[in-house]
Amino acid sequence: MEPNPPSQTLETPDCQSESPEDQQQQPLELTKTLPIASISLSLSSFLSPQLLLSSPKKPSLSPFSHLKIPSQISSLSHLSLSSTSPKSSSKAYTPSRIANSPLQSPSPLLRHRPADPSHSAAGRRCTVVWFRADLRVHDNEALSAASNDSLSLLPVYLFDPRDYGKSSSGFDKTGPYRATFLLQSVADLRRGLRARGSDLVVRIGRPETVLVELARAVGADAVYAHREVSHDEVRAEERVAKAMEEEGVEVKYFWGSTLYHMDDLPFELEQMPSNYGGFREKVRGVAVRKTIEALDQIKGLPSRGDVDTGEIPSLVDLGLKPVPTMSQDGKPVLNASLVGGEIEALERLKKFADESRAQPKKGDGTRDSIYGANFSCKISPWLAIGCLSPRFMYEELKKTATRAISASSTPKTGAAADNGMNWLMFELLWRDFFRFITKKYSSTTKKIEAAPATACTGALV
Repeated sequence: MEPNPPSQTLETPDCQSESPEDQQQQPLELTKTLPIASISLSLSSFLSPQLLLSSPKKPSLSPFSHLKIPSQISSLSHLSLSSTSPKSSSKAYTPSRIANSPLQSPSPLLRHRPADPSHSAAGRRCTVVWFRADLRVHDNEALSAASNDSLSLLPVYLFDPRDYGKSSSGFDKTGPYRATFLLQSVADLRRGLRARGSDLVVRIGRPETVLVELARAVGADAVYAHREVSHDEVRAEERVAKAMEEEGVEVKYFWGSTLYHMDDLPFELEQMPSNYGGFREKVRGVAVRKTIEALDQIKGLPSRGDVDTGEIPSLVDLGLKPVPTMSQDGKPVLNASLVGGEIEALERLKKFADESRAQPKKGDGTRDSIYGANFSCKISPWLAIGCLSPRFMYEELKKTATRAISASSTPKTGAAADNGMNWLMFELLWRDFFRFITKKYSSTTKKIEAAPATACTGALV
């Protein structure tokens, strides 16, 4: 699960996010009392920094270099994996502007704004898409909406210096293992965008400064992004909104990091129960929105400004020291095989679904559940930084469970598959609970006395 809320840095925007167009929804209801478990989202203990972008896990001609995500709930085994290699950008790339000193942003761009900055959403000249913890092409409302609304897009990812370095307690704000995983995920996102006719601009710098410079350079009309929940992330959203308001640029935030959409909750966020049991009862029967289809083609970069896409930084650029891949006793670092990125996340999910279908029957006709102690280290790192959408994961594994139940010859076998799906839903609900409770205490304008968010009180129904 996500880290415990109010005791950590919390954050949420002052207003709720824009909701997408009405979409077909799928009902969801948990009917069984299940043991409590949580998805760990920590990345600091299992990644090897050697798995860097200079030597990606898959070559550019890999059959997974162009992934088509289905819009319907489909079997993962039928995902379309084209062998077409990614297209190279038509722009001429200049050397990186990353300074020698760690965490120094590139040279600022020329400060100028277009003479006619106002355009309707249906006819925007250019939109900046600010990627955050949504490093994927599938089920990405901000990216899809921007592509539909605009003539050109400028996708951007920023390494904010405030997310690195030491905390007041002396610990790394972002450790080298998590940073390595993040760097790999950003590189994979860039490859995915290039394969669809776009690209990703990468910078080291503060969003409220760099985004303004980029918007000026290309004459952008708007900035589209997903909202986050922690204190620092919410403050960043507020600073960007204020800076863009002064520039006459619209900022539009979306919601896409949870199974349930924020706008579909049957209560105001300020009235959210502080215990999991109460939250679960409130959302019982709420429908899960349908995922948004990944675009085959994305609007290209703007011709104005001739913005350098930049290079993806190294750990040293982020002020971190690479760590060895082998432990002192000569053994590989635990879970060093985990690689960041959307392609890897979808492969993991497909493998997980295949394993769940292939579980052998026991003597009584039931199956051992694969949803066990090792589940979190299989999927949660990619959920944490948005390489995988929780709604897409839900749709695909629900389809797997449905096939298992329909193929069952006995009620017990079907019940076992149903129990496995409910176990998964229990985990995703816990994840939603912690994200929403974090947002509750980080987004309210008036101070709310923080009651302890408990796992036990009312957790079992």
